[in-house]
Amino acid sequence: MKKKILVLSLVSLFLLAGCKNKVELKDGKQVVAQVKGKKITAEELFDDLKKDYGASKVIKEIDTYIISKEISKDDEKEAKEFAKSQVSVMKNQYEQAGYNWSDALAQYGYSNEKELINEYQLSKEKEMVAKKFIKKDITDEEIKTYYEKEIYGSYTVKHILIKPDVKDNATDDEKEEANKKALKEAKEVIKKLDDGAKWKDLVKKYSDDDGSKDNEGLIENFTKGDVVDEFFEATLKLKDGKYTKEPVESTYGYHIILKVSNTKKPSLKDSTNKIKDAIATNKLNNDDTLLNKTWIDIRKSYDLKITDSDVESGYNKIKSNN
Repeated sequence: MKKKILVLSLVSLFLLAGCKNKVELKDGKQVVAQVKGKKITAEELFDDLKKDYGASKVIKEIDTYIISKEISKDDEKEAKEFAKSQVSVMKNQYEQAGYNWSDALAQYGYSNEKELINEYQLSKEKEMVAKKFIKKDITDEEIKTYYEKEIYGSYTVKHILIKPDVKDNATDDEKEEANKKALKEAKEVIKKLDDGAKWKDLVKKYSDDDGSKDNEGLIENFTKGDVVDEFFEATLKLKDGKYTKEPVESTYGYHIILKVSNTKKPSLKDSTNKIKDAIATNKLNNDDTLLNKTWIDIRKSYDLKITDSDVESGYNKIKSNN
């Protein structure tokens, strides 16, 4: 991520690199730099910076103000935790690849980690506000359709996972052979169940899911989206106490699933807020321009008026790029 260097502050922008003195602004004629035969005044510098960076800086300030009016303290906290987690993942990736984290930050224009966290937080908060406005336009028909197709009760199952034993440098032929072996083993487990073997014994002996094998392969209270689609679709077809008669393939390997129970589908009324949030998220994910378009409308709703022609021209360019 390339950081945009926005240098438009009437106090700090006129600092000379490597110099502790700063120009005191009076009428804009103060000299900020000079060479023989040429002087650059604060007014000239301001005009140039305004043309190049004014719109971006002004919009960032406007958006930050709008965010402060639109999100709660809990939302702010959530956005900050999200930002910290994203930066933490990024930091680990860089360090594991052998890079110095401070050098990586500097390369992209950040003087410290906090600056990067703040940028991620602002981005997340802008998404939160956009979703809030998008949800206002979601129709009852959209909500009903989503409810019918995507909302389910919660399910509890037990499973045995057989993973293909694939080495890191395996060839395609070796991967295919490992996959065939795992499938064969999964079918053998089902045959043992058919012959009366105890589930708990088979889980301990065969399952490669270390997170559940000590609890008979138990996976509790999940719904659509919590597990991979293949696993969920297979679960839907099972009655309580029944298990899959064919191995269920997923990215993790081959599953044998034993259904334990499920709860009823929640009501439309109880699901509405969750549905609106999901629809808004899907809209943003499916349209790369929607976030910026929505923010143009949000600023309009706050009666944005730009009185400087340079800044207005810059903002029009920003809008035309969406």
